[in-house]
Amino acid sequence: MSRAGNQDWLEGYLDGLASERKLATHTIVNYRRDLAELTALACRAEGLGEAFSLDALAPAHIRKFAAQLHAQGQSSASIARKLSAWRGFYAWLAQQTALPANPVEGIKAPKRAKPLPKALSADDAVRLVAQANPQKDANAAGELCNRAMFELLYSSGLRISELVQLDLRYAKESGHNGHTSAGWIDFDAAEVTVTGKGGKMRQVPVGAAALQALAAWIAVRPALVKRDAHPLFLSERGSRMSARLVQLRIKAHAKALGIPADVHPHMLRHSFASHVLQSSGDLRAVQEMLGHASIAATQIYTALDFQRLSKVYDAAHPRAKKK
Repeated sequence: MSRAGNQDWLEGYLDGLASERKLATHTIVNYRRDLAELTALACRAEGLGEAFSLDALAPAHIRKFAAQLHAQGQSSASIARKLSAWRGFYAWLAQQTALPANPVEGIKAPKRAKPLPKALSADDAVRLVAQANPQKDANAAGELCNRAMFELLYSSGLRISELVQLDLRYAKESGHNGHTSAGWIDFDAAEVTVTGKGGKMRQVPVGAAALQALAAWIAVRPALVKRDAHPLFLSERGSRMSARLVQLRIKAHAKALGIPADVHPHMLRHSFASHVLQSSGDLRAVQEMLGHASIAATQIYTALDFQRLSKVYDAAHPRAKKK
């Protein structure tokens, strides 16, 4: 098949998309571009050359093309779209010729790399949890509650769901609707008990700064208690603090302090894990405190630590500095 023959197939397929499937002009343009990229990759492929025939491509060629696109920095979504366009073309070509099999069938785009969790620097994390909102009364009940929540999130690496289900102390009530605590604070042991994913309970140490912030909040908490005396953290209406309200409060607090990040509660959990790992290097201990079932889930924080070390190296090593 000549190069002109390949072009006849492509034009026939694109004409069918327009006349039979009634696809929009913009969509046809995208298909044309994706198929042109397939042709260009095949032209450059070893052993094919410009005289190749599209019906001679095998799955190995398509896998190699997808890998080349990935190496160029194209996203997994973009490569998946191109594979879909190529797959559609070969499905059509199988109806026009004696094509033995669709070479794109079963070929998937390379998995997109999972983005690393975003953690605050140690300075920003401490500033976020330790400094009062300059626009608010630091001694107001709501601000004392915020300080206690933020300190505890960073001190113990809690999930937001674990934070809001905390009770002031352990309680177990009898009866069908009796309340049983899923988490609570133990000041004497300086630890918090929480129920994490899969209903698994764990105990995590609580630092001195967080214990002080909790004590200050608990001192004013009775003024907000309504019917339910169990919740440790309360909204201004006296109900159990919701995850959404914590999200809104921490975002507003970070903005008031001028911290240049889209701060959310889970960022403090990431910061806790990253900073403890940086200081201790004890991956197993961090895994236990985070409540991860698998060490693999915790290992992502080693990548964060490596990034920090890389920045230090690039800035300090005389042979690493960019000219």
